[in-house]
Amino acid sequence: MAFKSIRVSDLTGAEGTDEEFVSVIVRKHPAIEEAVVFDAKPEELKGLKSADQLVILEIKNGGEPTQVVTTLADFSKLSPNIADVLKNAPGVRGRRPGFRPASKD
Repeated sequence: MAFKSIRVSDLTGAEGTDEEFVSVIVRKHPAIEEAVVFDAKPEELKGLKSADQLVILEIKNGGEPTQVVTTLADFSKLSPNIADVLKNAPGVRGRRPGFRPASKD
C-alpha cells in the first residue's frame, strides 16, 4: 500500500505539486494575535497590489507598542526637515549618529 500526498491551496482548495505553491506569512492582521502562515498558488495572489514607498513606524506610549504603516508622502508632511530629523536621531540601540566607543588600544 502507498500514500499519496496532495498539496492544496488554503485559499481556493486548488491542488498542485509542492513547486506550484508559495508560503504566505501574515505578520499582522486584525483577526490574528500572532503571525500565521498559509499555502497559496502565486496566481491566487495576483490581485494583491504592492504598496511602494511605505514607512513602517512603531509608536510606544508606555503600554503595548502600536505599528503604523503610512506612505512616504504622508510621513514627509510631519516636518519640512524630516530627513535631518532622521539623520540626527539615535539608533534603536541608543547610540547617537557618528558616535564610536573609545578603542581599547
